[in-house]
Amino acid sequence: MANHGGALDGACYFDKSGYTESEQAILALAALAQQTRLDVFRLLVRHEPEGLPAGEVARALAVPHNTMSAHLAVLSRAGLVAARRHGRSIIYRAGLARFREVAQFLLKDCCEGRPEVCAPLVEDLAPCCPPKVAAHD
Repeated sequence: MANHGGALDGACYFDKSGYTESEQAILALAALAQQTRLDVFRLLVRHEPEGLPAGEVARALAVPHNTMSAHLAVLSRAGLVAARRHGRSIIYRAGLARFREVAQFLLKDCCEGRPEVCAPLVEDLAPCCPPKVAAHD
């Protein structure tokens, strides 16, 4: 892509869905831009890696099952939740890989060779996710 009036040079990157990186980020952010879907995603993150059955998600958030089904479908299309059948239940898990991709997409050009610009953000995130220390006998 040529640089015309300040536009960024660079290639469009497509993933296996055929969407560009920007389109994937927009799809994910749009899915999370609704209170119930944001609550669902946050609930599922708290229940990683086991996930939760759809009915439990609906009960926990006091949302009718058919409405929850629609919300889960939107999150699934955005790659923010994954479903697997377990007996008669469908277990939903947070799509942490997609969330990581979106966060990286938003922040990847943050520093432009100046790590001090992003360092405070990375430092703010570090306390919420400390590395697990292996137990020693």
